Amino acid sequence: MQGIRVEGLSFLEALLTGMTVCCAYACLCLLRRAVRHTPAAIAAEDLLFWPGAAVYVFVQIHHTTNGSIRWYFILGVVLGSAFFSFVSKIPKKLLEKLYGKRKRNSSKTVEERGEKSYDKK
Repeated sequence: MQGIRVEGLSFLEALLTGMTVCCAYACLCLLRRAVRHTPAAIAAEDLLFWPGAAVYVFVQIHHTTNGSIRWYFILGVVLGSAFFSFVSKIPKKLLEKLYGKRKRNSSKTVEERGEKSYDKK
């Protein structure tokens, strides 16, 4: 039973590893949206990020499974990344719905909303 418990904890660490890598890339994308980047700067950032992420995942594999690549660790990294991507899109969709409704209501004319207009003539 000890082996299954260790593998389960390794899988949870793999989920966290995938979420961490995806979160770091999401932060990089937010930085790109906040500050305008040239295509060369984006390429340089990616050239630094992805090998760094690969080293991070390799170190996590080494610490978790003593360097042996296990299918459940790879699956955990992929599922953790997918989970973070899914969860991080929820607030964006909620804000789009909230501001989309508000924008549509403000774009209507006074007569369409049923309000009285008080024109000074």
